[in-house]
Amino acid sequence: MTDFNSGTQATVLILFTTLVTLTLLMCVMAGPERDDLANFYTGYLSLTPLKNGLAIAGDYISAATVLSTTGIVALAGYDGYVLAVSTALSLVLLMFLLAEPLRNAGSFTMGDVLARTMPGRAVRIAACVVTLAATLPFLVVQLSGAGSLLTFILDIPHGAGARTICITLVGSLMIVYAAIGGMRGTALIQMIKIVLLLGTSFVVAVLVLNRFDWSPGEVLRAAQQGSGAGPTFLQQGLQLGTSAGERLDFVGLQITVILGVACLPHITMRLYSARDVPAVRRSMSWAVSTVTTFCLLVIIMGTGAAALVGSQYITAADPQGRTSILMLSRVLGGDASSVGATVLYAAVAGVVFITLLSSVAGMTLAAASSLAHDLFAHAAQRGKAEPRTEMAVATWASVGVGTLAIVLATLAQNWNVGVLTTLAICIGASAVAPALTYSLFWRGFTRTGMLATLYGGAGSALILMVFSQAVSGTPAAVFPNADFDLFPMQSAGLVSIPFGYLAGWLGSRRDHRRRAAESRENLRLYEENEPRLLAAAE
Repeated sequence: MTDFNSGTQATVLILFTTLVTLTLLMCVMAGPERDDLANFYTGYLSLTPLKNGLAIAGDYISAATVLSTTGIVALAGYDGYVLAVSTALSLVLLMFLLAEPLRNAGSFTMGDVLARTMPGRAVRIAACVVTLAATLPFLVVQLSGAGSLLTFILDIPHGAGARTICITLVGSLMIVYAAIGGMRGTALIQMIKIVLLLGTSFVVAVLVLNRFDWSPGEVLRAAQQGSGAGPTFLQQGLQLGTSAGERLDFVGLQITVILGVACLPHITMRLYSARDVPAVRRSMSWAVSTVTTFCLLVIIMGTGAAALVGSQYITAADPQGRTSILMLSRVLGGDASSVGATVLYAAVAGVVFITLLSSVAGMTLAAASSLAHDLFAHAAQRGKAEPRTEMAVATWASVGVGTLAIVLATLAQNWNVGVLTTLAICIGASAVAPALTYSLFWRGFTRTGMLATLYGGAGSALILMVFSQAVSGTPAAVFPNADFDLFPMQSAGLVSIPFGYLAGWLGSRRDHRRRAAESRENLRLYEENEPRLLAAAE
């Protein structure tokens, strides 16, 4: 591997400082007035379809997608390819099924969509609980990864103290972005991030293909050799295994990704910032095109990392392969002393850094908005909160959510927190997706069904993940030396998704039967009392 000198690290630091300064200035300039809720939550609906589409794509492509998916492609080949395709398909599903109804039904948060036909405190509280359950795990993963990645990028000794400082730095910046910028400020950051990300990824992908004379077959052959897996690199099974149960687990994971990723609250929240239905339709077209292009570049970069870096070096730096794209840029840059190597590595590292910042800022804004709008303004104040007060609560909620995420990420920095990404996506697929589809498309959906879907889907995903093989019982688990893996899968989606839908249906049917029984009882009482009432009337 190529080692870089202090000049390269200085270039990276200068680039980091420049990006942070520019994005902070943009957040301040785009920030809403202190009592302007519409601007804070939707950015005055002022984004064009292209800009909103780029912002949606920026929120959708998190640091986990950039780093973890590239690493899975590099280490697991075919399994990583399927994951990248599933990630793109999830946004396509959102575009064709939910985007337009969500824009018509929502105002600021997911709670607005769910409470439009079922107003009340219980639905608002449940929406807030599920929003936090889906966003906090993602925040912890992003911040925990930030600690390891920044120490790697800046070539700092990989100790707990250095990682804690990096986690705190990124977490503090995300709080500022979410609290000051609101929807419009974070949208600007997402647009900058996705444009830079596409540009640098395109350059890296072109350099990979150029190394092999633009022959995809040569790239794949070199990747098979570099992975150490040979022909099995292009076969399913390197990520989870090849037994019948492991193949079923793999299918369940892909279904979870397709249903869950695009339904996460920080993604759906972007749809409310479109002016109208035609605008959201055009925005989603731009978003889907951008995300699909990026997923194709991820496949090329991950395969290139396997071919040019090799799985041995990738896993030595990070067992999950999250540094593979950075290591690939080092190899492609050639001689460490060359200007090209310095510029390429600094550019990739800078884009990774801004990706971390923008990802956590968008998630923090979604969680803070739900706390302020659903829990405080509607559940606690019953819709009578003053705009200035709600804005202040949203600001402090950003601080609270960010602080909690920093603390949790610091405590979990030595764990394999990748399971939290799976948990968040499972909650999106098992609770949010059923609640949205039932609420938007089934007239028979009731309040009891809504609560059963939200709490049942999220609860089943959480319980099953705690007792899954991703947490204990396997060498790659969070607690490899423990053994309480009662659920024999890595992902809970294959069970929790049907459970979420079933809970909503059963809860709604129970309401209908209860109401029918009440109607029959009322009719019986009326028939019994009617003669007496008529006699009294005479």
